[in-house]
Amino acid sequence: MQNPIDDLIAEKGVLLADGATGTNLFAMGLESGDAPELWNESAPEKIETLHRKFVEAGADIILTNSFGGTRHRLKLHHAQDRVFELNKRAAEIARSVADKAGRRVIVAGSVGPTGELLQPLGALTYDDAVEAFAEQIEGLKAGGAEVAWIETMSAPEEIRAAAEAAIKVGLPYTYTGSFDTAGRTMMGLLPKDIHGVSEGLQQQPVAVGANCGVGASDILASLLDMTEAKPDATVIVKGNCGIPEFRGTEIHYSGTPDLMSDYVRLAVDSGAKIVGGCCGTSFEHLAAMRKALDEHHKVGRPTVEEIVERIGPMRNKLATANAPETAEGRRERRRQR
Repeated sequence: MQNPIDDLIAEKGVLLADGATGTNLFAMGLESGDAPELWNESAPEKIETLHRKFVEAGADIILTNSFGGTRHRLKLHHAQDRVFELNKRAAEIARSVADKAGRRVIVAGSVGPTGELLQPLGALTYDDAVEAFAEQIEGLKAGGAEVAWIETMSAPEEIRAAAEAAIKVGLPYTYTGSFDTAGRTMMGLLPKDIHGVSEGLQQQPVAVGANCGVGASDILASLLDMTEAKPDATVIVKGNCGIPEFRGTEIHYSGTPDLMSDYVRLAVDSGAKIVGGCCGTSFEHLAAMRKALDEHHKVGRPTVEEIVERIGPMRNKLATANAPETAEGRRERRRQR
């Protein structure tokens, strides 16, 4: 399989991935409970604007508007029979923007969790999960996606199912976990163990890492664990814009452009090869991150204490002293990624 990510890393050293999809689409008028994927057909100009503004801000990688693009997620919006066309359209829109960028921009097909539990915890079989992910990735590939970007995962078995689907379809793939539960994913995966999830598969990932989670300090601590466990791996970190806070029924993020710039510097120093933003990360944030990345020269690995001093307290550690984040809160953050 052709590997566009390694080629661009060889050219640029560290790549900048884009920012939040959901947060920015809500700012454009998406209503709570609506499926962003349906906008690929009903409001393609807004999805094009999303990608174009990230490219203008300096993104090297843009993610398609297809996070909830499996039949299991689309059935909540009575669109389970439109998986291929909605994902194909998502990739086509991103592809059209990347092709007009005037520089190399990689189109990555976003593949999020199904929302179902695999057996024995739930009803979904492993084979059915592979089939559902393959259906989605076929559409993404047909629309011009160059890599399957498997993200915000909790269960190792679901990561493997999505990875196996990408291999079956013939796309290189990456995967990231969301370490939002006391330093683990909700299903217990530790950051240091992320590399072994794909062990034994026919093709190995182009890159692995972390996205979403809780605060920026937490994901940088996870990054340290991942790069220490396998220093030669290509590791992704795509963290939330500061710390999420509920204000009434809405989530706000504490991250400023300056904070996200320092997050980029710390991520590079911690060994990340692909750095981006997740929930709350706007075009303004990403532009500041681009500038920081271009101006930064890698220095020594920071400690967790240095990260906390510069970025702020770790949310997972605070959760042990205060009320832990609820499952509803986690779901809301993931919806805004």
